[in-house]
Amino acid sequence: MGDEFNINKEKFSVDPKKLTDGGPPKDGVPSVDKPKFDNTSEGWGSLKAEDVVFGMVYKGQSRAYPQRILTWHEIVNDIIAGDPILITYDPLSHTAFAFERKVNGIEVEFGVSGKLYNSNLVMYNRTNDQITTENLWTQVGGKAIVGDLTDIKLKQLTLDTVSWRNWVKEHPDTKVLSRETGSARDYSSDPYKDYYIRAGVFAPLENEDKRLFEKTIVFGIEVKGKSKVYPEEELKKNPKFTDDFAGKKLQITRNNDGSVRIKNLTDGAEIIPTISFWFSWAAFHPNSEIYQAG
Repeated sequence: MGDEFNINKEKFSVDPKKLTDGGPPKDGVPSVDKPKFDNTSEGWGSLKAEDVVFGMVYKGQSRAYPQRILTWHEIVNDIIAGDPILITYDPLSHTAFAFERKVNGIEVEFGVSGKLYNSNLVMYNRTNDQITTENLWTQVGGKAIVGDLTDIKLKQLTLDTVSWRNWVKEHPDTKVLSRETGSARDYSSDPYKDYYIRAGVFAPLENEDKRLFEKTIVFGIEVKGKSKVYPEEELKKNPKFTDDFAGKKLQITRNNDGSVRIKNLTDGAEIIPTISFWFSWAAFHPNSEIYQAG
């Protein structure tokens, strides 16, 4: 890691030597820092019914972030209902996360570092008057891994990966991220379209697990230090069931729009699942259990 970051390289939970270059340099993939939004009729002008969006409902406000846009930007620094929100998508690992954009109660802005860990997006926080050094963060889990803030985690929020048609059906008044991002990108194309279906990953992995095809789409959870995945195709076969895992009784529901909800029936708490390619989940969560519909 060079001198492009204002970072304490002596403090880390992941050895910086394990980070790899993703190709573009720091901010070479530009985050969307002043997002504009369209209404649904304007959204239909730029999106097809089956286009994937990352949908969020926060404090009564509904927003959709098209995969077509996030593929080129990976990070959106948003404000919803007055709160700083971070929307992230990594096309290499097919992981979509939303977080509260606060560290120790302080609002922070994030950018794309140009680094990868387990072939997954590594973010960095930009500095401000109160947080004066940069830090590197994994997108998976929203955890600082290099710098003064090492081991601090962002609070994760629910973000659904669904089709535009299904999202609008459930949320007719939604706002959708505009293509007016301030960057010149061809949002009608996807530079990763062949990568999604072919074998092989982009960068080295800490742990490889061949039990599933590496780009199988799974929904993963972690409970009491144990992890499990529910492959999307298995959930299509059995969209609602209960599962005993890590001493808890869970209710798993795949809704008609494709969103997945997991509830801990023991205490009523919601468990936010992570959508991911299998290789990415397995790299961060070795020895995960795999659900198979009966």
